[in-house]
Amino acid sequence: MYVPRAKADATLLLEEPYGHFGAFTATGHAAVYLSRICADSPSVLRRCADNETGIVLSRYNKVSGYDWLAVPLIPYLYAVEESDDVPLFANPKLVAFLRNQYRKRHLETVAPDLPNGEPPTGNWTQLVGAAYDRTIYGFTIETTPQQDDDFIEHYNAEPNRSHFNLLAHNCADFSRGVINFYYPDTLHRNLIADVGITTPKQIARLLVKFSKRHPELESSSFVIPQIPGSMPRSTPVHGVVESVLKSKKYLLPVAVLHPVVTGFLAAAYVGDGRFDPAKHAMVLESGRDLERPLLANERKNYESELHSLLAETHAPKRGSWADLKSAEPEFDPEGRPMLRLRLGETFVNVGVARGNIVNTTAPPKVTEGLLTARLQTELHRGDPKASGSDVLNDWELLRQITPSAKPLN
Repeated sequence: MYVPRAKADATLLLEEPYGHFGAFTATGHAAVYLSRICADSPSVLRRCADNETGIVLSRYNKVSGYDWLAVPLIPYLYAVEESDDVPLFANPKLVAFLRNQYRKRHLETVAPDLPNGEPPTGNWTQLVGAAYDRTIYGFTIETTPQQDDDFIEHYNAEPNRSHFNLLAHNCADFSRGVINFYYPDTLHRNLIADVGITTPKQIARLLVKFSKRHPELESSSFVIPQIPGSMPRSTPVHGVVESVLKSKKYLLPVAVLHPVVTGFLAAAYVGDGRFDPAKHAMVLESGRDLERPLLANERKNYESELHSLLAETHAPKRGSWADLKSAEPEFDPEGRPMLRLRLGETFVNVGVARGNIVNTTAPPKVTEGLLTARLQTELHRGDPKASGSDVLNDWELLRQITPSAKPLN
């Protein structure tokens, strides 16, 4: 997997909100990826070996009493250890399986089995498989080996005990502290647009501004799209005031009862709260370099080709993940994820990673439906969901299953 590590070695990860908590507050999550720092355990840092790709650090609430924990990049994003094993789609059953398998191999010290042998409940699931739950934006800034060594020494020496607080010691506060260790006083709270609460979007905006003021430091921005599938889609990340202004359930009561306050909030947002994390972002997916997102005309052309193919093969206009809802997740002999699906009186194996999707016993129509649904997600309008290479690679997999599919131009 490509990681931006030649000079830009600290990456602030701005992660979209999801689920019930995301409906309550749209501020999302923040973490930091350090490409030259690895870990002997989730709480002990060290320098990386040549073949290692670094760790993601973040603050978590109620995970074995730790304030921060470190997880290697690919498992943090996908709950697998190799980029070739990343699933092309995800449903809740597959995600739970992959997370638990990784936990049993690497995270037993922070998330042990329950007394009955079942997986534990709680927030440990946030440690692995983040890209199944949400779209993630990355903002990199160059660091030096000496800064990394100083960081390791400092964070290994400091007490690592939880003091999580949503208002004063949240995940964005922790990420702010990490970046400020490298570049002091760069990131701070916004007293107006975020009413003094540190938010992931605020510190991402400030890091982008800092990068523009220091062109001598190599920097970049990218997006890691949420894995297609039947997992609920994440929603756009907002600041505190922005959340109020863009939510009817909050804005309407405030506007009726306190019109002056509403005007103040609007002025605060316009003056110091606007920031689009997708602007100029490249696309980063497992196993590839950073690439530009699909252009509008490319998306339309590819979508037209897909519609023509579906009409020619009499396939459903919308690919579906529903046929795989009852399938049980397993690993194939090479350790790649697959689904064991019952069809009538027999069972078939459905590959779900690039390395096995066309080499298992699933009927072609099942695999075709999976790839079609993935392509339709990638070609859907909106923020970057795929690069041109992603779509072309998925189309080539579809061509192996459906010979009538013509090469994309």
